[in-house]
Amino acid sequence: MLLRASALGFGLGTLLLLGATGRPAVAQQPASAPPTPDPTDPGNVDIRIPKLLSVRGGKQLMDEAAAAISRQDYKTAVTKLQDARQVFNQLSTFYQQLVATFTGVDNQVAESQRRRALETAQLRDEATFQLALVHRTQQEADLAIPLLVQIIRSQQPTRELGQKAYQQLLELGFVDVPFPRFGTGAPAPGATPATTGTPPRPTPPSTPTPAPTPSPR
Repeated sequence: MLLRASALGFGLGTLLLLGATGRPAVAQQPASAPPTPDPTDPGNVDIRIPKLLSVRGGKQLMDEAAAAISRQDYKTAVTKLQDARQVFNQLSTFYQQLVATFTGVDNQVAESQRRRALETAQLRDEATFQLALVHRTQQEADLAIPLLVQIIRSQQPTRELGQKAYQQLLELGFVDVPFPRFGTGAPAPGATPATTGTPPRPTPPSTPTPAPTPSPR
């Protein structure tokens, strides 16, 4: 025989809490706070990006960053460069996805998108290098070092931008062995890293030559 809820002394709210099994429902634990976004991660979706997702839009952001640097408005420069590197990183990722989609279907399209992926990866690394220099100017080595390491991983230490990034690490005292150690303009063996002094002021990046080796992330 079915018993009425009122006969058992249960109201509707109590029944809902008990659930179908007749057991008290377990209260849900409050969700933990989301982790703090990593400002050194170009794939961070929490970093603000402009509406225009294009190479032109990314270059415009870099120009705006250069203007901010020239007037020593480093806070604005950091924001613009973070946005630019995320734009270029997303573009490179999208082009890579198109490469994977068209490989074996239309190799001409795939090759075209591969070139675009490399070009935008190069621009991303240029923006990252400028951002690292801004952090150095502000005596923020803890923010500059991860960016410089990212550049070396992407560019490889044998390419010009990778070597520039490594030189910055040397000047910061993060590494102690010069590279390259031989050749024109190379640091002499046993050179002491410069850990003091004013770092070079960031300069607007020039348009890079398409590179065959940087690996888009």
